[in-house]
Amino acid sequence: MMSTGEKVDPKDPIWRPTSANDIDATTGLAKIIHPAFPERPEVFAEKPSLFPSGCYVLVRHEEVIGYGLSHPWNLNCIPPLDSFLKGIPRDADCLYVHDVAVLPEVRGHGSAERYIDLMEECACEIGVDFLVLVSVYNTKPLWAQYGFEVANGTELDMKLRSYGPTAKYMIRNLKSP
Repeated sequence: MMSTGEKVDPKDPIWRPTSANDIDATTGLAKIIHPAFPERPEVFAEKPSLFPSGCYVLVRHEEVIGYGLSHPWNLNCIPPLDSFLKGIPRDADCLYVHDVAVLPEVRGHGSAERYIDLMEECACEIGVDFLVLVSVYNTKPLWAQYGFEVANGTELDMKLRSYGPTAKYMIRNLKSP
């Protein structure tokens, strides 16, 4: 996590809260990064309208080069792709990281880690002890280095089918040492 005393190089990408003007950019990036998992622009637009605290874009020189979408949810419950949430559960017990997507040419510089740091702070603010996500494209090792562990179960495996053959439901307990 970056301390307040660190200087940010103006050439480095930064995460900033998503605005309504970013929806076209995020859906455009999703088509490039996740062609196998299409989601409608309206589905993308719903998440920041329901939970703006979890939705950010990664910007370099005012160009959106990545995005992160998260919202409160329930453990072991996986929202289907390309579907509306229609609200945040009142009994939410985790922060569900729906997607962290960064253009391939700018990966490997800690952007995903910085977004997860922001979501850890967000989870603490809303009083939940878990971050959860669905790892796709064999990214389990990436998420494991940020403290996420695979959760197994037949019911979870059935829910993961729409996310592809390599999908893994992963949990990070924020109270673990």
